[in-house]
Amino acid sequence: MYYTKDTILFLNGKFIKAVDAHSDLYSQTLHYGMGAFEGIRAYLTMNGVKIFKAYEHFERLKKSCALVGIPFDYETEELIQIAYLLLEKNNLSDAYIRPLVYCGPNMTLTKPTEVYLMMCAWEWDKYHGDKMLKLCISSYQRPNPNSLKIEAKVTGHYVNSILATSEAKVRGYDEALMLDMDGYIAQAPGANFFVERNGVLYTPALGHILPGTTRQLVFNICQALDIPVKEKNIKPEELEDADSAFLCGTATEIAGIESIDAKPFKKDWFDSFGASIQEAYKCQVREKSFSYVII
Repeated sequence: MYYTKDTILFLNGKFIKAVDAHSDLYSQTLHYGMGAFEGIRAYLTMNGVKIFKAYEHFERLKKSCALVGIPFDYETEELIQIAYLLLEKNNLSDAYIRPLVYCGPNMTLTKPTEVYLMMCAWEWDKYHGDKMLKLCISSYQRPNPNSLKIEAKVTGHYVNSILATSEAKVRGYDEALMLDMDGYIAQAPGANFFVERNGVLYTPALGHILPGTTRQLVFNICQALDIPVKEKNIKPEELEDADSAFLCGTATEIAGIESIDAKPFKKDWFDSFGASIQEAYKCQVREKSFSYVII
């Protein structure tokens, strides 16, 4: 699904075939989850192939490493150049790019000294496709921000996400919606959450969530389209009389939510703020004008 015998990836300074790539089985990343990664999309735009928000994503990768003490000395512009070469070598235009910073062999619980970079890419549709999603409130909470660096995109953190999504699937839902340790809405396992209520769009405040790049883009789109948007602590019961909701993220893009715990939202999706933002998002990543999107 992710590579063939001809796929090229970047590994430790070289472009090599994916089938020839190897990693150390004693890696601290493999054993303890000490690694950092990003998810980035490239699109075929009206001006050629463009990596969307490349600078912001690679800056966050470097920040994630710094937050957990992983030494990583690549410059952002160098990372962007590698990503474009990777797309070119694999003849990709609409693609998902995955840089991974991983650590060398270390069986101790100390900061790594040997650090490596892998970057790969593949064609990947929206994470949830185009369907309206059915979510459930998860029994798994987002981690306590005093227990780890919640704003870092670290490999080990995603065990929490896998447990939540897997539980939701077993229960017959498409995805989970997780609460924080105080019982407020936090986020989906791999995406941020927005809810429309009485003419205003709300999203959980920072603190217990990953501050997503797409989340910030939604704020920018809302400003351009004159949609009121606010950060606040959202109680689960506030969703019961909400008008609409959606998830956002690089892999997810903008995904409308049909229901939460089998309770549908009041508005038809195409009449919601989310639908307008979804259309504007599509235009922005393709470098088209979205001035025609009317609220």
